[in-house]
Amino acid sequence: MAKPHNISCLIVDDESMAREIIRNHLSKIDNITVVAECKNAMEAFNYLNSQHIDLIFLDIQMPEISGISFAKSINPETKIIFTTAFRDYAVEGFELKAVDYLLKPITFERILKAINTYFEVYSSIPSSIKKEPETNQFMFVRSDRRMLKIDFDAIYFIESFSDYLKIHLENEVVVTRENISTMEGKLPQKQFIRIHRSFIVALNKMDSYTNDYVIIQNKSLTISRSYKKDVLEQLEAY
Repeated sequence: MAKPHNISCLIVDDESMAREIIRNHLSKIDNITVVAECKNAMEAFNYLNSQHIDLIFLDIQMPEISGISFAKSINPETKIIFTTAFRDYAVEGFELKAVDYLLKPITFERILKAINTYFEVYSSIPSSIKKEPETNQFMFVRSDRRMLKIDFDAIYFIESFSDYLKIHLENEVVVTRENISTMEGKLPQKQFIRIHRSFIVALNKMDSYTNDYVIIQNKSLTISRSYKKDVLEQLEAY
């Protein structure tokens, strides 16, 4: 049997952290090769004129030329997965026959689902080689001028203070400069849950919960109104 070809991907997003998250997720999936990253539509135009691309991860809100306008101008044989922080563009995105529409922060599980949709509809690569299990059980964060390894299992909860995060471990608190939504995209979705714009908690470290708060490490963390419905549904199903 001939060896299946790799799917060549282009990431187009004006935010470097967003590009990094997508690239890291894709690195865990077989037969996917990120050949380039672009920070705006003009860079992507120039790249497409010189290279073959199978699939583009395309941010919608970008300066000068939006992702929607860019998608309308390229060869329809190049497939698109839209990425955005806003739900409002979903209908227009699917009208352009996008493979999928991903809301930020993008988890590994969600990006894997989108890739499998691409494989099923547009690729002949057998399903048995589509994916590689997510093997990382840790992450590195910058703290006190060094990159510190933190096991996901060691985290109790994460607390946000503007551009800084406090990562609460059993007997230690690690402070790192990062946005909580970016951090949420790095964490295993089945292991952690966002309960508030300022809190992410580890499901297996919770002591108890009510409709209004979670108890963890003898601390009461508020479940905000905007997250309550999704949080309670997930906790009841856990």
